[in-house]
Parts: sequence; structure tokens; C-alpha cells
Amino acid sequence: MEKAPLFIAGPCVIESEQVLRIVAEEIVKLNAQLGIDIIFKSSFDKANRTSVSSFRGPGLEKGLQMLADIKSRYGLRILTDIHESWQAKAAGEVADVLQIPAFLCRQTDLLASAARTGRIVNIKKAQFLSGKDMRYPVEKALDAGATEVWLTERGNIYGYNNLVVDFRNLADMLDIVPRVIMDCTHSVQRPGGGNGQTNGDRRFVPQMALAAKAFGATGYFFEVHPDPDKALSDGPNMLELSRLGEVVASLLK
Repeated sequence: MEKAPLFIAGPCVIESEQVLRIVAEEIVKLNAQLGIDIIFKSSFDKANRTSVSSFRGPGLEKGLQMLADIKSRYGLRILTDIHESWQAKAAGEVADVLQIPAFLCRQTDLLASAARTGRIVNIKKAQFLSGKDMRYPVEKALDAGATEVWLTERGNIYGYNNLVVDFRNLADMLDIVPRVIMDCTHSVQRPGGGNGQTNGDRRFVPQMALAAKAFGATGYFFEVHPDPDKALSDGPNMLELSRLGEVVASLLK
């Protein structure tokens, strides 16, 4: 039986309570209109920013408190990422899904700490690995006790400051786990291509999603913002919040 598509959406990093609530309210509305269950995503700390002067977020304690408020206020499931093993326990008390960043997907202790929380573990495929390579991070998480592991495609390094998506990776990862997600916004990044910050081209986000659907993706990840051009992280590749509904609807057809 074909899996119903899963959707993840939210601002790249926690900027303010106002932005979180604006996005959460739109997600609640779309869930009701479309009969789906979009998972709310945001990061309490972006530890892998290009520049030391880039905005990172409110940090673990305050950030998790803000995500817990969204969860209780709007009844949304939460996904957030961790960068260090010691963050897993606290993050797992709030988040329903713990995400392993792409650059860190081979970090054994990080994978194991996420697995031991009992939460779903979403592992993003590194920009330097193939889809088939991802069986090893999955094995690490399962060995540590994970009961459910997802994999996410986000493109591969293509020379300097650019990514390219080989959609065959989706099919290869579906041979490893049943839930494979397309990160439709990070895949249009141009890493470090913006004079000390990441650049990107959000106009290709809907096409990335539709191409992934053709290759069998069972989930879709969108970073969204009410005004991406004013976002404090990943603005150029984030989708406008106002467009999320139409893009999700196109994937449900």
C-alpha cells in the first residue's frame, strides 16, 4: 500500500515568537483544509552558518521552550535538528522527530544519541555521499535502538558554491527505508555563494518537489517564511509562506 505523503515545513531558524506563530497558524489552516498533518520545523541553533557573524538562533534552552509552546498551543508535531550528542536528550523531550544535519550524518555518537531518545530520527544525506551510502548511518541508528528512521535528500556538491540533485538517490534510499523525504528548499541552495552567506534560488522549489514525486519521494521538506527576503537564515532558498498551500496541493493531486 502506498504511503501517504508526509510534509515538513517551518522557518529555517527560530527568529522570534511572532514568526513562529505566523507560520504555525498557516500550517494549522492548511492541515484542516487539505486533511494532512504538516510537521512544524525550526532550529534552535544553526551551528553550521557560513560566517561567524551569521545569526544562529536563541540556543537550546530558550529555543526548545519556544518550540514546546508551538506544540502545545497549536497541536503540531515538531521536528528540530541537533548538532551535538548532548543536545539529544533535551531536544527529544520536545521534538517528535530529531534531525541529523547533512554534514554530520556519519557522526556515530550523534546518531546513537538521537536514536536512544526513542524519537523518530531523520537523517539528511550528506552533500558528498550517494543514496546507497546512507545505509550505514541508518544501520548506526538502528543499532542504537531507533525504531523509525527517515532519510532526506538535499543535493550533492557540484563544484564550488553549487548543488545538483541526482533524483536516482531517492530510489536508492527507498531500498533502505520506506520514508524518503525531498528537501525542496535546501536543494536549491548555493552554499557560501553570497559573499559570506548562503545564496539560492527559490523559484525552483516547486519543480524540485514535483520531480521528487516522479521519483517516488514519500515526503517533502520546505523551509518557509512570511518574508524570506528579510529572513535571518537561508532566505534566498526559503519558500514564501503564502505559496506553501499551492505547492502542497500540487503534490496531493
